[in-house]
Amino acid sequence: MCVCVCIDSALSAPLNVTIRELEVNTAIVTWEILEGDPVIGFAITQQKKDVRMLRYIQEVNTTTRSCALWDLEEDTEYIVHVQSISMGGSSPPSDPVSFRTPRESEKLASTVSDQVNREEMEQAVQLRVGELIIIVVVLVMWAGVILLFCRQYDIIKDNEPNNNKDKAKTSSECSTPEHPQGGLLRSNL
Repeated sequence: MCVCVCIDSALSAPLNVTIRELEVNTAIVTWEILEGDPVIGFAITQQKKDVRMLRYIQEVNTTTRSCALWDLEEDTEYIVHVQSISMGGSSPPSDPVSFRTPRESEKLASTVSDQVNREEMEQAVQLRVGELIIIVVVLVMWAGVILLFCRQYDIIKDNEPNNNKDKAKTSSECSTPEHPQGGLLRSNL
Protein backbone atom coordinates (compact mmCIF):
# COMPACT_ATOMS: atom_id res chain seq x y z
CA MET A 1 0.00 0.00 0.00
CA CYS A 2 1.35 3.43 -0.95
CA VAL A 3 0.20 6.73 0.54
CA CYS A 4 0.69 9.85 -1.52
CA VAL A 5 0.71 13.27 0.13
CA CYS A 6 0.53 16.40 -1.99
CA ILE A 7 2.51 19.37 -0.63
CA ASP A 8 0.93 22.79 -1.16
CA SER A 9 3.91 25.13 -1.61
CA ALA A 10 1.78 28.24 -0.89
CA LEU A 11 0.82 26.92 2.56
CA SER A 12 3.25 27.57 5.41
CA ALA A 13 3.99 25.13 8.23
CA PRO A 14 2.26 25.77 11.58
CA LEU A 15 4.22 27.97 14.01
CA ASN A 16 4.82 27.96 17.79
CA VAL A 17 3.96 24.30 18.25
CA THR A 18 3.88 23.63 22.00
CA ILE A 19 2.81 20.91 24.42
CA ARG A 20 0.42 21.91 27.20
CA GLU A 21 -1.34 20.09 30.04
CA LEU A 22 1.19 17.28 30.03
CA GLU A 23 -0.09 14.33 32.04
CA VAL A 24 1.12 10.74 32.47
CA ASN A 25 -1.04 9.37 29.60
CA THR A 26 -2.23 12.52 27.80
CA ALA A 27 -1.03 15.84 26.46
CA ILE A 28 -2.39 18.67 24.33
CA VAL A 29 -0.46 20.01 21.36
CA THR A 30 -1.22 23.60 20.30
CA TRP A 31 -0.03 25.71 17.35
CA GLU A 32 -0.58 28.90 15.36
CA ILE A 33 -0.89 29.58 11.64
CA LEU A 34 -0.18 32.60 9.48
CA GLU A 35 -3.11 34.90 8.75
CA GLY A 36 -4.56 34.36 5.30
CA ASP A 37 -3.51 30.71 4.88
CA PRO A 38 -6.52 28.81 3.40
CA VAL A 39 -6.42 26.11 6.09
CA ILE A 40 -9.29 23.62 6.32
CA GLY A 41 -7.69 21.18 8.76
CA PHE A 42 -4.58 19.80 10.35
CA ALA A 43 -2.53 16.63 10.48
CA ILE A 44 -0.52 15.67 13.55
CA THR A 45 2.14 12.96 13.63
CA GLN A 46 3.13 11.55 16.99
CA GLN A 47 6.07 9.20 17.36
CA LYS A 48 8.03 7.66 20.21
CA LYS A 49 11.60 8.93 19.99
CA ASP A 50 13.45 5.68 19.22
CA VAL A 51 10.61 3.75 17.56
CA ARG A 52 9.70 3.80 13.88
CA MET A 53 5.98 3.39 14.42
CA LEU A 54 3.94 6.59 14.50
CA ARG A 55 0.39 7.79 15.04
CA TYR A 56 -1.17 10.02 12.38
CA ILE A 57 -4.13 12.19 13.39
CA GLN A 58 -5.93 14.16 10.70
CA GLU A 59 -8.76 16.62 11.24
CA VAL A 60 -10.47 18.48 8.42
CA ASN A 61 -13.30 21.04 8.35
CA THR A 62 -12.02 22.57 11.57
CA THR A 63 -10.45 25.81 12.68
CA THR A 64 -9.16 24.42 15.96
CA ARG A 65 -5.55 25.10 16.92
CA SER A 66 -5.08 22.22 19.35
CA CYS A 67 -5.32 18.46 19.51
CA ALA A 68 -5.37 16.01 22.41
CA LEU A 69 -2.79 13.24 22.38
CA TRP A 70 -3.96 10.18 24.26
CA ASP A 71 -2.84 6.68 25.21
CA LEU A 72 0.71 7.88 25.90
CA GLU A 73 3.10 5.81 28.00
CA GLU A 74 4.54 7.23 31.20
CA ASP A 75 8.18 8.34 31.28
CA THR A 76 8.44 8.14 27.48
CA GLU A 77 9.88 10.67 25.05
CA TYR A 78 7.75 11.63 22.04
CA ILE A 79 8.23 13.76 18.92
CA VAL A 80 5.32 15.68 17.37
CA HIS A 81 4.93 17.42 13.98
CA VAL A 82 1.93 19.45 12.81
CA GLN A 83 0.92 20.16 9.20
CA SER A 84 -1.78 22.49 7.85
CA ILE A 85 -4.21 21.07 5.29
CA SER A 86 -5.81 23.10 2.50
CA MET A 87 -7.81 22.21 -0.62
CA GLY A 88 -4.51 22.08 -2.56
CA GLY A 89 -2.74 19.68 -0.19
CA SER A 90 -0.66 19.81 2.99
CA SER A 91 1.97 22.22 4.23
CA PRO A 92 5.47 21.14 5.09
CA PRO A 93 5.65 19.70 8.63
CA SER A 94 6.35 22.04 11.51
CA ASP A 95 9.62 21.94 13.37
CA PRO A 96 9.68 18.84 15.59
CA VAL A 97 8.66 19.24 19.22
CA SER A 98 10.01 16.74 21.75
CA PHE A 99 8.49 16.07 25.15
CA ARG A 100 8.64 13.44 27.86
CA THR A 101 5.62 12.23 29.79
CA PRO A 102 6.06 12.24 33.58
CA ARG A 103 6.17 9.16 35.77
CA GLU A 104 3.02 8.30 37.69
CA SER A 105 4.89 8.82 40.98
CA GLU A 106 6.06 12.31 39.90
CA LYS A 107 2.51 13.30 38.99
CA LEU A 108 1.14 11.92 42.26
CA ALA A 109 3.82 13.79 44.23
CA SER A 110 2.93 17.09 42.55
CA THR A 111 -0.79 16.41 43.09
CA VAL A 112 -0.21 15.66 46.78
CA SER A 113 1.85 18.84 47.24
CA ASP A 114 -0.93 20.86 45.51
CA GLN A 115 -3.48 19.33 47.88
CA VAL A 116 -1.29 20.12 50.89
CA ASN A 117 -0.93 23.72 49.72
CA ARG A 118 -4.71 24.04 49.32
CA GLU A 119 -5.29 22.50 52.76
CA GLU A 120 -2.74 24.89 54.33
CA MET A 121 -4.47 27.85 52.67
CA GLU A 122 -7.88 26.72 53.89
CA GLN A 123 -6.51 26.31 57.42
CA ALA A 124 -4.96 29.78 57.27
CA VAL A 125 -8.28 31.28 56.15
CA GLN A 126 -10.11 29.42 58.92
CA LEU A 127 -7.49 30.63 61.41
CA ARG A 128 -7.99 34.23 60.30
CA VAL A 129 -11.76 33.92 60.68
CA GLY A 130 -11.29 32.41 64.14
CA GLU A 131 -8.92 35.21 65.12
CA LEU A 132 -11.43 37.83 63.95
CA ILE A 133 -14.20 36.20 66.00
CA ILE A 134 -11.99 36.20 69.12
CA ILE A 135 -11.05 39.86 68.61
CA VAL A 136 -14.70 40.90 68.20
CA VAL A 137 -15.74 38.95 71.32
CA VAL A 138 -12.95 40.53 73.39
CA LEU A 139 -13.86 44.04 72.16
CA VAL A 140 -17.54 43.49 73.01
CA MET A 141 -16.58 42.22 76.47
CA TRP A 142 -14.37 45.27 77.09
CA ALA A 143 -17.17 47.58 75.98
CA GLY A 144 -19.48 45.80 78.44
CA VAL A 145 -16.95 46.15 81.26
CA ILE A 146 -16.54 49.87 80.53
CA LEU A 147 -20.33 50.38 80.52
CA LEU A 148 -20.72 48.51 83.81
CA PHE A 149 -17.93 50.58 85.34
CA CYS A 150 -19.59 53.82 84.23
CA ARG A 151 -22.94 52.75 85.72
CA GLN A 152 -21.33 51.66 88.97
CA TYR A 153 -19.36 54.90 89.13
CA ASP A 154 -22.56 56.94 88.75
CA ILE A 155 -24.20 54.93 91.54
CA ILE A 156 -21.16 55.33 93.82
CA LYS A 157 -20.96 59.04 93.05
CA ASP A 158 -24.65 59.50 93.87
CA ASN A 159 -24.23 57.72 97.25
CA GLU A 160 -21.18 59.74 98.34
CA PRO A 161 -21.71 61.53 101.70
CA ASN A 162 -19.82 64.60 100.48
CA ASN A 163 -22.21 65.13 97.60
CA ASN A 164 -23.60 68.71 97.47
CA LYS A 165 -27.13 67.44 96.85
CA ASP A 166 -27.10 65.47 100.09
CA LYS A 167 -25.88 68.51 102.05
CA ALA A 168 -28.78 70.57 100.79
CA LYS A 169 -31.31 67.99 101.99
CA THR A 170 -32.57 68.16 105.51
CA SER A 171 -32.54 65.16 107.79
CA SER A 172 -36.33 65.01 107.70
CA GLU A 173 -36.27 64.39 103.97
CA CYS A 174 -33.94 61.44 104.49
CA SER A 175 -35.68 59.94 107.50
CA THR A 176 -38.30 57.25 107.59
CA PRO A 177 -40.72 56.34 110.33
CA GLU A 178 -38.53 53.43 111.41
CA HIS A 179 -35.38 55.58 111.37
CA PRO A 180 -36.17 59.13 112.39
CA GLN A 181 -32.52 60.12 112.42
CA GLY A 182 -32.06 59.30 108.70
CA GLY A 183 -32.32 56.49 106.14
CA LEU A 184 -30.64 53.10 106.39
CA LEU A 185 -27.56 54.23 104.54
CA ARG A 186 -27.59 57.85 105.67
CA SER A 187 -25.75 59.17 108.63
CA ASN A 188 -26.75 62.12 110.76
CA LEU A 189 -25.94 65.50 109.36
